[in-house]
Amino acid sequence: MQPTSPTAILLISCPDRTGLVAAVTRFILEHNGNIVALDQHVDIEEGVFFMRVEWTLDSLDIPGDAISARFNAEVAAPLKMQFALHFSDHAERMAIFVSKQGHCLYDLLSRWQSGEWRVHIPLIISNHQDLEPVARQFGVEFRYFPINAGNKREMEDKQLALLSVVKPDFIVLARYMQIVSPKFVEQFPNRLINIHHSFLPAFIGAKPYHAAYGRGVKIIGATSHYVTAELDAGPIIEQDVIRVNHKDSVDELIRKGKDVEKLVLSRAVLYHLRKQVLIYKNKTVVFG
Repeated sequence: MQPTSPTAILLISCPDRTGLVAAVTRFILEHNGNIVALDQHVDIEEGVFFMRVEWTLDSLDIPGDAISARFNAEVAAPLKMQFALHFSDHAERMAIFVSKQGHCLYDLLSRWQSGEWRVHIPLIISNHQDLEPVARQFGVEFRYFPINAGNKREMEDKQLALLSVVKPDFIVLARYMQIVSPKFVEQFPNRLINIHHSFLPAFIGAKPYHAAYGRGVKIIGATSHYVTAELDAGPIIEQDVIRVNHKDSVDELIRKGKDVEKLVLSRAVLYHLRKQVLIYKNKTVVFG
């Protein structure tokens, strides 16, 4: 259950040593904060400590805009911690990129419109016009960028120019069937979330479900990850599978695949929104 009053959330990583949890919780206690969630993990092989701690702000004796500096001075700097501070009442801006398939887009927009997520969706960008009626139905601005082999760089520059005005906090590639350039990725480090079927790399290409059907697979799935310059190799946020069998047609595999893609992407976005994800090297720690 999520707290009803505003909270502060700290995501922390640092070299492991004794007393880290005590140092963080002492800081919160001494400034009259009430901890409502705490989770920590130690990567034994790397010797790295990870922590997520959330506390209420009602009685805190530090103004919100001063918490980061005070925590750094009193705890983080002496213990060589890297940290990020977030506030639960801040609604992030999420831009969505799509192509022709609308199942993930519908799911994202429905969760937003129903109030399930605290998020703003200022913009939907696509390389096709097929889903413009969906954007219009939900009252979200839709911008079309007709991309082909000859104008990809030009169109991407125009997309980046538009995004510099819209200023999204992060972007979701909701079955956006284009490879974004390293230049694009650099503008949104750990802020580009992608979804794809988990047949990669075994079933690559335009028709992975047909290839899977031909091999008689018994499970299909999906993977959501942060985008890096290396194609489909970024830190994984969430994965899931669903069982299939010899009775399932290609159409049935596609239907089931879309279901699991929607679920996995929505979980990944929720983890990102709730600040439950810490990235270390090319892996993630996802706190429950």
